[in-house]
Amino acid sequence: MVLRLEKDLPLLLFGLVCTSTVASLPQVQSAWAGIKEVYGEQEMGLRLLREAMLALLVCYAWAEPRLRNGIFSGPIPAFLSLIAAYVLCEIGYAVYLDLPLIVPMTGLRIFEYLPLALIGFVCGRRGVADWVIGRFAHCLRYYLLLQAGLALAQALWAPPLFGVSMLGGGRPFGTFVSPNLFGAAMATCALVFAVVPGMRRWLGLSVLLALLSGSRTAFLSGLLVVFFRVYAALRPRDRWALWMPAPMLAVGALILASSPLLSGRDDADPTEDGRIALWQRVFANHVHDAADLLFGWGLGLSSNTVNLLFGAEHFPGQFDSDSLYLFLLNGYGLIGLLAYLGLLWATTRTSAHPGKGLVAAFIFVAGLTFNLWEYFPQNAVLMFLWGAMLGHSRHPVALAQPNGQPQPARFYG
Repeated sequence: MVLRLEKDLPLLLFGLVCTSTVASLPQVQSAWAGIKEVYGEQEMGLRLLREAMLALLVCYAWAEPRLRNGIFSGPIPAFLSLIAAYVLCEIGYAVYLDLPLIVPMTGLRIFEYLPLALIGFVCGRRGVADWVIGRFAHCLRYYLLLQAGLALAQALWAPPLFGVSMLGGGRPFGTFVSPNLFGAAMATCALVFAVVPGMRRWLGLSVLLALLSGSRTAFLSGLLVVFFRVYAALRPRDRWALWMPAPMLAVGALILASSPLLSGRDDADPTEDGRIALWQRVFANHVHDAADLLFGWGLGLSSNTVNLLFGAEHFPGQFDSDSLYLFLLNGYGLIGLLAYLGLLWATTRTSAHPGKGLVAAFIFVAGLTFNLWEYFPQNAVLMFLWGAMLGHSRHPVALAQPNGQPQPARFYG
């Protein structure tokens, strides 16, 4: 079998994303019937499809010589060794606290799709990332059409299980277990379309679906994509006029996103829905000394999986984090949190890709009130995009396009 990275990889990525249409099928059917079922108590076989697709991608990366050689050369092995050493220390500390091994293992979920980031990094270094992203985006249109059709029907006729949509029905959830996950996926689709030329209509549709979901994080992420696209379209001498009102626009967007009109919920105010109060209790009750702050107080105690398996507040220090940054602070401490933010910053400083700022800003914003690395398929797509941005160099290794012509490095936007 002849492996053709430029043609195979976009299809594999698209296949991985498409498994989200069946991974939560039982819960979607229940939601259509007006029954809200507990996440994680459904058919595991369907959700295992995504792990099977991920395994297929890992096998493909091992079989494809350019990917295999790229992953096991350069700085990647040293980087992975450094992460592994620190994570092992955190696992050891969690075991020392007499936590069951499954608890710290759930804290590793943020690394589940790290292989996609490595594949994206190698593609960026080899100069084929833009080609792969472009082909993937064209495939993603069919996925978006399916989600749009379901979302429109749900917004009109579905039971208001998660709140009332702007169209009078329930908040749409597509093929996901909740509108928040649906909105996160649609905002991520908008990001993909934003870095591919000629996809403005699909970008607009993705942003509208993110807005229709009623998810505050998805709404803000979608507006962020639109802001960067408008910024890129302006002449350099005119861009200052967009940055000046940016703080006021951000505050206005936050107020609008928190209104019941868009969110469809009565508890839309983030100061009244318990999230901020929860974060205050976390710091008051669990951060007792410098060691807790620097290294965390128990890897995995803020994972949704632990709450499902053992119940809420079963272990001392356990809580529902929501925010990625609280998740990192709990499991990996201030050291891990700063390392994560430092890697985002390094992406904007070392990458030569003009889309690096948009991708880094999107990942940063999406993690403020949502643990994006725990939820599929947003985590898979963003991991690949992040790796591709980080690996994009000024002098990529020239490869051949499928038509035999040299593949130039270029920005899709």
